[in-house]
Amino acid sequence: MGIRVAVAGASGYAGGELLRLIAGHPEFDLVAATAHSQAGHRVDVAHPQLIGLDLVFGATDPAILADADLVFLALPHGESATLAAQLPPEVRVVDLGADHRLADPYAWAQYYGGTHAGQWTYGLPELPGQRELIASSTRVANTGCYAAAITLALAPLIADGAANPADVVVVAASGTSGAGRAAKPHLLASEVLGDLSPYRVGTHQHVPEIKQATGATSLSFTPVLAPMPRGILATVTAVPARGVDPQQVLAQAYADAPFVHVLPEGRWPHTGATLGSNSCHLQATVDADSGRLIVLSALDNLGKGAAGQAVQNANLMLGLPETTGLSIWGVAP
Repeated sequence: MGIRVAVAGASGYAGGELLRLIAGHPEFDLVAATAHSQAGHRVDVAHPQLIGLDLVFGATDPAILADADLVFLALPHGESATLAAQLPPEVRVVDLGADHRLADPYAWAQYYGGTHAGQWTYGLPELPGQRELIASSTRVANTGCYAAAITLALAPLIADGAANPADVVVVAASGTSGAGRAAKPHLLASEVLGDLSPYRVGTHQHVPEIKQATGATSLSFTPVLAPMPRGILATVTAVPARGVDPQQVLAQAYADAPFVHVLPEGRWPHTGATLGSNSCHLQATVDADSGRLIVLSALDNLGKGAAGQAVQNANLMLGLPETTGLSIWGVAP
């Protein structure tokens, strides 16, 4: 028997991607996949890409999940904390929801509402010192998808003193899977195809998480819904705090990071190159007119932005190489 893992909320997009990664992981044995409305139905009916996975969704029962060595929580925001509190302390947990990301209860109340559940170890291994903290933790809060793309682009520049943390502007486009699987009129194909639409302008819930993770003190963030199933492309700009080559700062910061790739000069990130992988592609320059630092960041919002990141964190928590069961290479075309 390998390491016993379970997925709560396995019927959603992130849950399905977790199941796919777990099925191909050499050390993981999937012992439970739970859901709410899909309980009692076959997994490969909800996720036809997983044909042959002989498993039925169970009810989201803490007693079932407690039999695992590690549990992934792929639940809607606000639902993870109650379930996590019912799991034994020796069971390792990676929460893909937002419930345990923020340190500030006021920020939680402002952007999410309800009771703040407290902060867990933040699950972005590429931040300085974070890999060791994750490895020693039994409770880890996975990053948000936008937060992963933007933090990887911005954090090294602020930490190096190269970027002014008080003037950061981000415009980022995301595929529709980032909104979850629930049926919503604005996500119908007829509404999305042939269209780009901004949403939650100036009020997106990932803003406090990004500021907390990067050290930014002011962040203007405009998210855009793009007519594609998955992927994020973020354009991050900041005022330079000193003369610096931002590409060199990023290359030095991620020299030993297996999933973060600073592209050669002249090549720019695009979402298709990261599809199906756990990689983030970065490129940076200085704007010839304004002098602002510009970093482009691309990743798969269900990969490095969700399920792949969760498996990377789980590997560290379980003492495995962090790359186990994960690909740095995308799927094309």
